[in-house]
Amino acid sequence: MLQEAVFRTLDLPVTDRFEAWSELMSRTHAPMRLTRIPPTDGHPHRIDRIDHANRDNRDNRIERGDHTKRTDPANPRPLHPVGDYFAHQRLILLGDIAVWPATFDPIVFRRTPKLIRRSDPETYHLSLLLRGEGAASWGTQQVVYGIQDFHVSCSSFPFEVRTGTEPVTTVGVEIPRSLVALPARKADRVIGSRLSGREGIGTLLAQFLTQLAADTGPYQPSDAPRLGTVVADLVTALFAHTVETDPRLPPEAHSRTLTLSVKAFIRRHLGDPDLTPGTIAAAHHISRSYLHRLFQDEGLTVAAYVRDQRLRNAHRDLTDPDPVLRATPIHAIAARWGFPRAAEFSRAFRTAYGVSPSELRRREEESRMWGGPVAADCGPVAK
Repeated sequence: MLQEAVFRTLDLPVTDRFEAWSELMSRTHAPMRLTRIPPTDGHPHRIDRIDHANRDNRDNRIERGDHTKRTDPANPRPLHPVGDYFAHQRLILLGDIAVWPATFDPIVFRRTPKLIRRSDPETYHLSLLLRGEGAASWGTQQVVYGIQDFHVSCSSFPFEVRTGTEPVTTVGVEIPRSLVALPARKADRVIGSRLSGREGIGTLLAQFLTQLAADTGPYQPSDAPRLGTVVADLVTALFAHTVETDPRLPPEAHSRTLTLSVKAFIRRHLGDPDLTPGTIAAAHHISRSYLHRLFQDEGLTVAAYVRDQRLRNAHRDLTDPDPVLRATPIHAIAARWGFPRAAEFSRAFRTAYGVSPSELRRREEESRMWGGPVAADCGPVAK
């Protein structure tokens, strides 16, 4: 498992929570001034622009302690005492890159010229918005962000970022400017853009970050620098695509980005029994020999990776407590994940997990019946 540092305001006295969150944000990104936004009264306000005309009045009201209690019954978190603040962050260090999934109450982040002169770590910051909304401004430029959008800022430039009036969930990334393999004058053109995490390279980066945020268990601490390299390559590729600069990335970055794209394609087409190295290579306009070299660089084969992913998904369905999946025949689950022949699936499954699919399902049912732990998914070994 990767090493993580966890911060929860709920672990602190109410009066210390917001100040502690402000200090943590300044250490995670760069020195900033944070201001609370009053919680909504159950009628969320959509951000269509940054309301500069009323901003100071609202901020003054916040600083006087005029807070509204949270009353939205749909919000699963406890109602706040007046003056309280909720925030939760996990900090995952990947070498020189930091990834931090977080959920926090409405807030304004401001980085001013004075704060920049005081300290500048020279980093780019990306936030992938998973819940809520936000807006940012750089002078006269304003951008509104929605779910699955990336916000990009830089510690070397002033900015203001404002959330909506509901809590937000994000995955933040702090990456040194020196690790983005583009000329600074070109990379800086991305600052202030709204980058989509729903298509193209943005999807690859979004999927990588959300998967990492969901579960760091499969990784060893020694994997952290390698995972950081993947993040740097994807950020570089996304920036290059956005500014329409020379698409010829450094060879290592290009091959790693292509490998991630190929793997994403494979995962989307696992149910196709005709998924072969030939069809995969054709979909990416590369030769089969080059495709095999991409996987050889990671100590894998294409066929082994496809089989590994199919078996993992079948294992997940066989151990899922969902009544619909529990009633689904094993051969149907096998076919869903690209194994049209039940006998072939059973052999591959037993080789990977040391138990037949039917025996695994029986053990799971017994575990649920007696309230014991379910079987862990150690994952098949790709060869």
